[in-house]
Amino acid sequence: MDEEQKDHLKSYGIAFWVLKNGEEVDWLLNYRGGSFITKYGQKLEEECKIRGISYEVIADARVNEILKEVTDPSVNMDLVKLQKAPKMAVYSPKTKLPWDDAVTMVLKYAEIPYDVLYDEEVIKGDLPKYDWLHLHHEDFTGQFSKFYAAYRYAQWYSDDVKGQNALARKLGFQKVSQMKLAVAQHIRDFCAGGGFLFAMCSGTDTFDIALAAANTDICGPMFDGDAADPGAQSKLDFSQTFAFQNFQIDMNPESHQFSNIDVTPTRQVERTRDFFTLFDFSAKWDVVPSMLTQDHDKVIKGFMGLTTAFNKNRLKPGVTIMGEMKTGNEARYIHGEYGKGQWTFYGGHDPEDYQHAVGDPPTDLKLHPNSPGYRLILNNVLFPAANKKKQKT
Repeated sequence: MDEEQKDHLKSYGIAFWVLKNGEEVDWLLNYRGGSFITKYGQKLEEECKIRGISYEVIADARVNEILKEVTDPSVNMDLVKLQKAPKMAVYSPKTKLPWDDAVTMVLKYAEIPYDVLYDEEVIKGDLPKYDWLHLHHEDFTGQFSKFYAAYRYAQWYSDDVKGQNALARKLGFQKVSQMKLAVAQHIRDFCAGGGFLFAMCSGTDTFDIALAAANTDICGPMFDGDAADPGAQSKLDFSQTFAFQNFQIDMNPESHQFSNIDVTPTRQVERTRDFFTLFDFSAKWDVVPSMLTQDHDKVIKGFMGLTTAFNKNRLKPGVTIMGEMKTGNEARYIHGEYGKGQWTFYGGHDPEDYQHAVGDPPTDLKLHPNSPGYRLILNNVLFPAANKKKQKT
């Protein structure tokens, strides 16, 4: 999985394929970019050829040499056993909206199967059936991604508002914000029970904002038909959140911002200088962040989104920063635990589309088979398959 690999992204799909077929995969942390070893099989070799993946067939003696090297106490490498393919779910609307989602695109490209869930399935209680959940570009505050100012006259926006309100009434809620809060609380409970949560873009900060605002109303009348609580800020409960605290919510309906968690409006970074760096963790002692940061490049191209990056001053104690732009006080890739489960938040919309706009065509991943930014997503996909004893930090 170093620079010799022709298609890093599809390699994760092969690892998943092996697990689905009942075999184990050894993930060699920090060895040649985080490579995989598994038992040889003719069908496996044929599958690698079909998918265009670089691979090596090596003798048992060489395998033993590699394993001895990786487990040597003096080197920053280790071995994690991947034992069972996780059951995957993506939280995403069933209707077509004028934007795409990087995670669903890369899952399809890597040929990793997943189910699509949305509010109705979550409220019904389907989440415990799954091991891993991704949050699509979403607004859990019930403000329709704060697209009101720019798109309130667009047909897709009107249709989305009508559809969301109809679904809320069907599920017994008076407002979309109440429905989204209930969904966020179900997701919180899923994670508390041992689930793995991965979110990008606005699926990160709006999730925490909704949980913090459970006992107040932060939505203006154009979103839910009545006025927001003027004292909402003082009623936020940061004990309910996963990652963020002490943030100021933005209740201006004409603003695209949800709060000062996201640094998009204040950052002054030229595109040519927009990069973030992955931390180096101890593979033997910090196994979880080591798995989540496996890559063939430690400097990742920046990319924007409705939520681009997180203000480090708003992070809770105990949150692990795995990727940051030091000069901008930005955290781009963060991780933490909640109950028996774990979560990862990744800022930005599409790792290979710097400023993806509403209505832009989806990224063709055939043009980016070695994307370091997309590899971070796929690290999270395999993470739940790891031997749980090896996940202790």
